[in-house]
Amino acid sequence: MNSIIEKLKNNLIVSCQASDDEPLYNPEALLAMARASIQGGAVALRLNTPLPIRYMKSFFDIPVIGLYKAIYPDSDVYITPTIKEVDAIAVSGAEIIAVDATLRDRPNGEKLENILKRIKEKHNLLSMADISTYEEGVNAFELGFDLIGTTLSGYTKYSTQGEKPDFELLEKLVKNINIPIIMEGKIWNPDEMKIALDLGAYAVVIGSSITRPQLITKRFKQIINNS
Repeated sequence: MNSIIEKLKNNLIVSCQASDDEPLYNPEALLAMARASIQGGAVALRLNTPLPIRYMKSFFDIPVIGLYKAIYPDSDVYITPTIKEVDAIAVSGAEIIAVDATLRDRPNGEKLENILKRIKEKHNLLSMADISTYEEGVNAFELGFDLIGTTLSGYTKYSTQGEKPDFELLEKLVKNINIPIIMEGKIWNPDEMKIALDLGAYAVVIGSSITRPQLITKRFKQIINNS
């Protein structure tokens, strides 16, 4: 297990995902996206839902951080929110399971500690805590997560808002928590990635700025509109 984490050190992970309302939402498009990312130097992929994970693993022998986005009416938690989603991802081939590790109430009253227990004891897989605040990072560390990601900073009502990466959160986590901290969220250029690594990020996950061309195009278009 440690060898998988070591492969990520000081390196780039690419999140290859698409929503069902996006042009790239089909297996072949996601596969091409992953191929291009690996060709460019990505050492791991972050993938959503079991089918794409199984499909990708049939082509690539690199680590996968798997998650399962699911909407429940009684909770704002949607990244691998319950044991049901954990079990589905665990049999898909992902080596690491990412879950929302915020302090918000989970669907059906499930508890984060039970989610983590399921990942570790039943499936013997690595775990990544997607958090939005320092306090949530501390909680994830104390529960026993293997990795912590800044993924949800700015995506909860009470966390730091804005369009820039949350380097302040990253720096605080790195200085005070002795497990790998993954920088993820709102990184749009190589200079920002370098800042994250210089601040001590174990690895960096990049998604939209590489794999969502409609958002990349929109950013260029906004410059024209504002000129």
